[in-house]
Parts: sequence; structure tokens; C-alpha cells
Amino acid sequence: MESSCPSTPRWNLDRPFLTGRFHQEIKGTSRFAAEAKGFSLDSFSSGLENPIGCYDAAVQELIVIDDLLFALVGIEGRYISIKRVHGKVDTVTFQVDASMDLALQELAKRIFPLCESFLLIDQFVESRSQFKNGLVNHAFAAALRALLLDYQAMVAQLEHQFRLGRLSIQGLWFYCQPMMGSMQALSNVIQKASANNCAGSAVLNLLQSQAKAMAGDNAVRSLLEKMTQSASNAYFSILERWIYEGVIDDPYGEFFIAENKSLQKESLTQDYDAKYWRQRYSLKDDIPSFLANIAGTILTTGKYLNVMRECGYTVQVPMSENSKLMTFGSNHQYLECVKAAYEFSSGELLNLIKEKYDLIGKLRSIKHYLLLDQGDFLVHFMDIAREELLKKHDEISVEKLQSLLDLALRTTAAAADPCHEDLTCCVERSSVLKGLSRLKDLDIRKVSDNHDLEELISITGLETFSLSYKIQWPLSIVISRKALTKYQLIFRFLFHCKHVERQLCGAWQMHQGVRALNTRGTAISRSSLLCRSMLRFINSLLHYLTFEVLEPNWHVMHGRLQTAKSIDEVIRHHDFFLDKCLRECLLLLPELIKKVEKLKSLCLQYAAATQWLISSSVDIAKLEEQPDGSVGSEKSKQRKSRNPSQAQNVMTRNSSVTDSILKFEKEFSSELQSLRPILSSSSQAEPYLTHLAQWILGVGNDQ
Repeated sequence: MESSCPSTPRWNLDRPFLTGRFHQEIKGTSRFAAEAKGFSLDSFSSGLENPIGCYDAAVQELIVIDDLLFALVGIEGRYISIKRVHGKVDTVTFQVDASMDLALQELAKRIFPLCESFLLIDQFVESRSQFKNGLVNHAFAAALRALLLDYQAMVAQLEHQFRLGRLSIQGLWFYCQPMMGSMQALSNVIQKASANNCAGSAVLNLLQSQAKAMAGDNAVRSLLEKMTQSASNAYFSILERWIYEGVIDDPYGEFFIAENKSLQKESLTQDYDAKYWRQRYSLKDDIPSFLANIAGTILTTGKYLNVMRECGYTVQVPMSENSKLMTFGSNHQYLECVKAAYEFSSGELLNLIKEKYDLIGKLRSIKHYLLLDQGDFLVHFMDIAREELLKKHDEISVEKLQSLLDLALRTTAAAADPCHEDLTCCVERSSVLKGLSRLKDLDIRKVSDNHDLEELISITGLETFSLSYKIQWPLSIVISRKALTKYQLIFRFLFHCKHVERQLCGAWQMHQGVRALNTRGTAISRSSLLCRSMLRFINSLLHYLTFEVLEPNWHVMHGRLQTAKSIDEVIRHHDFFLDKCLRECLLLLPELIKKVEKLKSLCLQYAAATQWLISSSVDIAKLEEQPDGSVGSEKSKQRKSRNPSQAQNVMTRNSSVTDSILKFEKEFSSELQSLRPILSSSSQAEPYLTHLAQWILGVGNDQ
């Protein structure tokens, strides 16, 4: 047994006269046995050394009855001896003198099973009363000891009748018969319990199975059920403390719920696997059969109460006389008690987390910041932190980013949110695509060339920046490290899409700035069309992510949380929301996310080259302008003299700019169209991809 327990004192083993064990351990001849008992009948004192066959049948009957009365309490008689067979399981048999009358022998042998059962039960009580055997064995042994007291009282009454000369051997057999079946059934249970060294719930299961097996014998079944009830009292006392207080009081490790004390609640904010909620308390294999169907409910009830205790609330389930778990009879009252305790603890914890700790408010705040529900602070932050975010991820000062984030939060509408102080920033060590590999609990599709995804983008602060959120106990049960990691992955994907959108908006503004110039004959108009197509792509992607995925799924989850009946339901709905968002945001589909990242990379490359493209086109347009009204001037003559080389220069630069734009246009269109077969093949299994196709695939058709 795993639990440490006190050891049985040596004097309890070395001094058998304290326990009565010496009665069964005395060896020797019948004479010495009789002397050791200190009992003799005057009428038989002169013939102790003679075989019993020397006496008349009437005298033999008196001797046999006397010996049988001793044998019934496990003591050898003058002509009835005890034989022990030592083996894997020690067995005890009674033997009679061979010279005894055959009829008396037959009647005596009928009573021997009762004597053997008494010895087995008495020895079991003696051995199972030690500390190491646990509370259930102690309670079972105590019930057996009470039964043996009644049995010994019956033997004393029979002896009294014998002393009055009113007891014949047939009468003895008649009075012993009612006890035969019960004692035999108990001895069978004891033999099995001893052979398998049963303890705790194993003893209860054995007793209950034996009671069911004796359904045809009402008296024996009632006795076994009574024994099961007595043995289960100790078990139910442990169960009561668990479902009414959330405390495991199990000194001998018999309870079917195990506690892992090495897991602390603080690990919820650090451990991605979130082992605390699942493994701090867990079910063992040895569950009592009558509790097997509600074991999960019992585990959950105590866990809920334990959470409230960890929060500093002393919560105890209201108890009444009808709530006592001291019986598991056919009325199944204990099931009602467990159900009532579960409903109380579940309701109390849910109210605590929803009302006092404002779970919905926290989730709404996380939605504002990490799912960019209200992104005005982000626009300001991206403006003031641009220089820092453009650095390589290992050169960025997280402290500077945090101060800039605080400034952005204080100077925007986010300042009104009381939870904005819980928002922090961090810089990851890898891109979103590598961060997805941490989601071991989800089914992420594999592609053969995943390794080149990292090469599609240069790793700067814009790709590795993320927001985090300080979550306190007990909200960390719902918003664990795993859940927060999933929020961060969605945020990083959205953040980078926003960055691409801002860059393309800057490029579009540059195109609009040269509209007043005469750009006829240059590539600016074609570049403007390409810029508009890219903007439509990234805007369509962001619209899909926010209005087609995040918002609908959030509202579904919010409605489910309002009607949830337990904290486990809340966790299940919240996890389902995150997993669904990750999948519908393409983050669990590497083949698609690869294409999207390639398209975003092309957009960024184009936006970076826009200034050169436009400035080159504007210079070409200026060179092609012919001066009006200055034909006779010296400058006009000089320009005309340079016309051949100037025209060649104009053509070369115009061709270079056009080729660059055509190259961007071709690559962008090719990558965009390559999405079509992927979306078509996946849309049957993933219906939401149909919406994505509707939003994105029309982008290239307006060029």
C-alpha cells in the first residue's frame, strides 16, 4: 500500500494470551490439551487415556457433545483434534477418534464445517485488525467480531443446556443448522480476500458480488449485505468528506481518487499541457462496483469544492440526516446524495467564476485585444512601435515595446477597459508557422515541404510580436496556458495581416499622390491595378477571418457559456471555440497557410518596391515632356541635341519598371489561382473553405 501507516506493536504479536490466539496454537496430546483448558468432567476423568470406543454409545454421545462444544469455538477436545495444512493458503480440518461410533462420527462431521468456518473467521479478524490493512478491513473485521460474539453466545447457551442434560447430539445439529450457511458463505469470502490480499474497494466488491451470488438464500444474502454495509461505512466516511468538503482524508490509500500533490495551481499559467485540472485529482482503477457509474461525478464534485477552497472560500455542501452516506441499499439513496452535492458544488463554483471573477468580462477583454475586436489601440501602437518592430527578433527591446503598448492603451479607447492593465507584450522566438507545431493536442494536416515555410518571410518583430494576458486563479482553469497560446497564434496571424494591409495602403496612397501628373505611357496605371488587387485580397482575407470566423464563433460560444451548468462545460465550450477558430483561420491547414503566407510575402515585396516603381515612372514621364515656347533658347537646343540618348534611356527605364510590375503581377496571379484547386478539394470536408473561396478567388478577376 502506498500510504504510510502505523505498524502493529510487537507486544500484540508476542503475547497471544491477549488475543485468545493461544487456544488454536496449543499442541500436544489430548491429555495436555484438556489440562491446558483446565476443564474436566468427573465422570470421564478416569478414562482419558482410553479410546472413545471403550465406552457405551450413550457415554460416547456425551463425550462427543462436550468435544463439539469446544470445537465450535476453535478448541481441540479429548477425541476431536485440529489438523492444519500449510500451503499457499493455510487450511484447517477437524478429525475424530477412529474408534468412535460411526453414527456419532457422521453427526460430528456434519458440524465440523461450522467449526472450521469459525476458525477461519476468527483468524481473519485477528489478522485484518492490523493498521496496514486499512479502514475497510478494520470495519469488516469489527462486523465479523460482533457476529462472532453472537455466535459464541449461542455456543454458551448450548453448553448451558448440555449441563442441564437437555442437549442431545441431534439437538446440537438442529441448533447449528441455521448458522451453517451464513458461516460457510463468510468463510468463502474470507478465503478469497486472504488469497488475493484484498483491501479497500476490493473487499467491498467481493462482498457485494458474493451477496448477489447468494440471491436464492435470503438469510445469507441479508447477512452479506449487512457485512458490506458495515465495511462500507469507513469508505463512505472518506467519500463524505470528499463530496461535501473537497478533502481527501484517506490515511491508508483506499479511496478511488488519487491526489498528485506535485501539481500546483500555478502550473496552469505555465504548463501548456494544463495537467493540473486533469491530473491533480484522478480516478484509480479499483473503484467500488456500486460507485462505478457515478465515479466521474464524484471526482468532479470534490474538484469543484477544492477549487473554492483554493480561492479562500470555506464552502461545505448543506447536509441533513438524509444526506448521510452511510448506506448503499436498494433504495440508492447515496446516488441522490452524490447528485445533490454535485449540483450544489457545480452551481457555487460557476457563480463564483462568473460573478466574482467575471469570466465573461475577461473573455470579452481578450477578444478586444488578442482577436482585434477593437483595434484602435493597435493602429496607434503600430505607428509608434514601427521602428522597433522592424528590428530582428533578437535585437528587440521587450521593455520598450511594453512602454509603447502602455502608451497606446492609455491614449485610446482601451483606457476605459479596467482589464487593459493585464495586457502585456512578448516577442516569440519563431514564426507563427513553427508555433503551430506546439499544438500537439490538435489534428494538424501534414505537408511534405513544411520546412520551407520559414523562408517565405524574414523573421523580424513584425512576425514574432505577440500580446499576452495575465490570468489569475481560478480563471486559469478556463483560460489556461494552452488556451492563451491558441489566442496568441490567432493574434499573430491577424497582426501580420494588418501589417500587410498597412503597407499596401501606403503603396495605394503613393499611387493616388501621382494621379495629378501626366503618367500616360508609363506603368503606373498597371501598378495601380495590381495594388488594388492586392488590397482586395488582404481586405477579403481579414474580412473572412473577422466577420466569417471569429465573430460568429464568439457569439455561439457566448450563448453556450450563458447556459452552461458546470465549469467543465465552460472549459469544453471555450476549447471548442478556440479549436474551431484555429481551423477556420487556416492555421491548422499547412498547405493553405503556405499559400497565404506566400501571397502576403509578395504583397510586402511589392509594397517595399512601390516607391522605386512610382519614382522611376514619374522621372520617365518628366523626361518625355517636350518644352513649350522655348524653341529658340539655349536650353532647348541642348535638350534637342540629347534626344537620341535620352529616348534610349527612357525606353530602358520604362522597360525595367514594366518588367518588374509584370513579374509581381504574374506571381501574384499565379499564387492566387493555385488556391482554387486546394480550396475545391478541401471544401467538401471543410465547408467554411467555400466562404473563403467566395471572398478571395474573385480578387484576380478584376484586373
